[in-house]
Amino acid sequence: MKNLSLILLAAAMAACCPKPKTTVACIGDSITEGFGIKNQNVNGYPEQLRAMLGPDYCVQNCGRSATTMMTDGDFPYWTCNEFSNALALNADIVVIKLGTNDTKRYQWNAESYARSYRQMIDTLRSGGRNPRILLCTPVPVRGEKWTINDSTVVAGVIPIVRSLADEYGFEVIDLYQVLDGRRELLSDSVHPNAEGASLMARAVADAITHKQ
Repeated sequence: MKNLSLILLAAAMAACCPKPKTTVACIGDSITEGFGIKNQNVNGYPEQLRAMLGPDYCVQNCGRSATTMMTDGDFPYWTCNEFSNALALNADIVVIKLGTNDTKRYQWNAESYARSYRQMIDTLRSGGRNPRILLCTPVPVRGEKWTINDSTVVAGVIPIVRSLADEYGFEVIDLYQVLDGRRELLSDSVHPNAEGASLMARAVADAITHKQ
């Protein structure tokens, strides 16, 4: 009888104190925010990721259009409320996808990009935080748009992302490869449509759940 009472008490406590959700912060630019996607609050990649991961996860879209990783870029992500929100969330998992806007020909600087990326990683890990950090490569660009260009994505950004992942022991989600064979899903040469966002979300979901 005593054992039965303990079992009932444990069940009651579990019902009152449900398992905490795993929080995920999606840091990024307009591709993360969902620019150009119809019903982006449903069809953006973080929103589709939330649906794929299910009720045990809380996914926050911390994307801000036009932003750069570089602190000296034309619109640094660092200056945005979305970065403050990401830090305040103190997420269990942080997905970083910044670099597309950094490739604009008038501002790209490999040293600044790498330095700023290290600074962001260190900031995310400061104050006792210890999130699992996933680094994403940018998606492809169809040629060049707004001076954002595929050649700098491939030869500049991606090698730095991979090098930093090796340096810190982080995982890389290769979103470039995910959409490289599906460039028709880039609605304006830069931004994925809802189907492209779905492929991104699936790749991120697979990476998140692979090592749980």
